[in-house]
Amino acid sequence: MEERVVENKMGVMPVQKLLINMSAPMMISMLVQALYNIVDSIFVSRVSEDALTAVSMAFPMQTLMVAIGAGMGVGVNAMLSKSLGEKKQEEADKAATNGMFLSLCSYILFLIIGLTLVGPFYRGQTDVQSIIDYGIDYLTIVCCCSFGIYGQFIFERILQSTGRTFYAMITQGTGAIINLIFDPILIFGLLGAPKLGVKGAALATVAGQIVAAIMALIINIKKNHEVNLSLKGFRPDGKAIKRIYKVGVPSIIMQSIGSVMVYGMNKILGQFSSTAVAVFGVYFKLQSFIFMPVFGLNNGMIPIIAYNFGAQKRKRMIDTMKFAVLIAVCIMTAGLIVFETMPDKLFMLFDASEYMLSMGVPALRIIAVHFPVAAYAIILGSTFQALGNGIYSMINSIMRQIVVLLPAAFLLALSGNVNNVWWSFPIAEVMSALMTTIFFIKIDKDIISRIPIGE
Repeated sequence: MEERVVENKMGVMPVQKLLINMSAPMMISMLVQALYNIVDSIFVSRVSEDALTAVSMAFPMQTLMVAIGAGMGVGVNAMLSKSLGEKKQEEADKAATNGMFLSLCSYILFLIIGLTLVGPFYRGQTDVQSIIDYGIDYLTIVCCCSFGIYGQFIFERILQSTGRTFYAMITQGTGAIINLIFDPILIFGLLGAPKLGVKGAALATVAGQIVAAIMALIINIKKNHEVNLSLKGFRPDGKAIKRIYKVGVPSIIMQSIGSVMVYGMNKILGQFSSTAVAVFGVYFKLQSFIFMPVFGLNNGMIPIIAYNFGAQKRKRMIDTMKFAVLIAVCIMTAGLIVFETMPDKLFMLFDASEYMLSMGVPALRIIAVHFPVAAYAIILGSTFQALGNGIYSMINSIMRQIVVLLPAAFLLALSGNVNNVWWSFPIAEVMSALMTTIFFIKIDKDIISRIPIGE
């Protein structure tokens, strides 16, 4: 009976109400995550600017870690939701159990990276020894304890795929709160704890991830009866893994390209100063507070579109897309206003020096220009993934970040004025929006327009 209620919710509930119902918990949890990412850096900035720069330089590796987990999660999400829409229970179970197996494989990969490659990774970005030392301390812990984030990815995606986004919000929020509580305690040695500096920040982060993963697993076992997570007699299913990665690999590549982009930008900005790298890192922390709710909106939207694609209901798919674009543009416009009107106050949260302020204020104002355009591109790009055509999103991401953004940043850096480098972001986003529109016209012609209009 409960399974039918979930299916009716995704296939029958009025679209606007459904999207808010599915997305609001994820948007709230993403906001909390963004908040603890910002607070994490605020605390680290009190250690020193070099410590802040070291944590900022860890971002490409952390982005890669998230890319592999999130891409796999997108594949599981799309396959699981579509299978439920088609009433194929066995396929849904395979999506979940093989996703768990892939999460374990992902952890083993980053355990190896954490033990062998962290030092070379930092030395490739800077020759400042204090930054390298801080970075190795921080990133080794994050990589070697990444079983928490990969457990969190798979078990929360299973909850989202079956319409239980409220529970995913609870697990993510709990993990974020644990991080927030333990950050100052472990970084500064409060309440009798040892003063661990950036190591404390890393330990607080992984502790939150581990607790969230355990909670999500327990909730799936006790509350989620639409999917069977039993591993009794489990063997990896090549066909299920192929289906997961058909959607997931483009998403992994797409987000991994973000890792390459950040690494490249760190190299370009490092030619100006380590403060320029720190400014870029602070921007990424701040923009997550604007972008994360939009990604939460995506997480609620993808299973709705995938489910109604499986159920062959075109009108519900189109209405979901339109409403999601409207919400995303409103969120990003609000972010634009904040970044344009109070950039100095935002940077002072990170104990910014006068030199950092002089560089950071124009950076935020220039980069934020592209926010509303990015909202449009992000939402439409996610519909490609929900419909099993993540390759379009991958191509778009490669073009935006590798073919346009990095070369533009490099050429603009030749002017000798770091402020010019920030214009590479709006330039790349306009190109991305144009490509997204072209791809959407094609996917509408090839897939969406051929689906029965439905209810």
